[in-house]
Amino acid sequence: MPDTLRDLVEKVLAGDRRAMGRAISTVEDKDPLAVPLLRELFTRAGRALVVGITGSPGAGKSTLVEKLAKEYRRAGARVGILAVDPTSPFSGGAILGDRVRMQSLANDAGVYIRSMATRGQLGGLAPTTHDAVTILDAAGCEVVLIETVGVGQDEVEVARLADATVLLLVPGMGDDIQTFKAGVMEIADLYVINKADRPGAERIEQEVTAMLSLTSRPDGWRPPVLRTVATTGQGMGELYQALDQFRAFSESGDAKEYRRKEHWRSRLLEILRQTLFERAVAEPLRDGSFDRQLDDLLAHRRDPYSVVEEIIAGFMAHTGGRQS
Repeated sequence: MPDTLRDLVEKVLAGDRRAMGRAISTVEDKDPLAVPLLRELFTRAGRALVVGITGSPGAGKSTLVEKLAKEYRRAGARVGILAVDPTSPFSGGAILGDRVRMQSLANDAGVYIRSMATRGQLGGLAPTTHDAVTILDAAGCEVVLIETVGVGQDEVEVARLADATVLLLVPGMGDDIQTFKAGVMEIADLYVINKADRPGAERIEQEVTAMLSLTSRPDGWRPPVLRTVATTGQGMGELYQALDQFRAFSESGDAKEYRRKEHWRSRLLEILRQTLFERAVAEPLRDGSFDRQLDDLLAHRRDPYSVVEEIIAGFMAHTGGRQS
């Protein structure tokens, strides 16, 4: 192992905050060191509780994450926070709104906060969120809280990554049937009605409870419906306890193994798609054939399906020749 890589791995495993930041940046920037780094850290990870916090913009996710992190800190756990922010249209980086709103945790050495940009990816997470979780896990964070960007009802990617998914709902959002919509409503392990001191909280609770009475989960878990006022800390102890109960439930029997297996099935397919795509287009981009194929499409001399078949055939021929 090169000295630079060895040094970075050792510092991350020791919980060095600067090294943790450098490691995440290495992955985000697709540095050549990224894959060897993740290979070394992956075998040291797998112990952290990963909690996803999702919900619409304005639901109070940042404040709730901040207060939930304090609950875990009171219990003595080291906490990592990945706050996925919208991407700046100018720099391509994260708009650091979430990190600014968590300033009360800034001086706590037991909390590591990282803002990540979506960089145009749908599903509410940044492209490298999975790898950042591995880094924080290997660095000794016993709990990793992921705050999604808050893009809406297609924000379901977090459920594939998190051990527990918390969905925030808010009274008075002007959508009386939000609890019956598909997508994000189907991924929650816990439902939280935040800003529950507002009028309409009881109605939302009744709607969610009614929805849950009509469905059942394969694992037998019945998601609780909780009320919180994150700005004051009201209900945060109950949320902490509910997450603890869900963790105990999911670790009993085959529930945890099934969930983790499905997560890694999805993750492996994602890495395969990304790697194969990058390798398939790398050579056409280098030799200029990709641009020529684009010109053919623009002139309608060829159809896109034939072009794709040609690219795949070229990739297969190239890799087959190299292996032989």
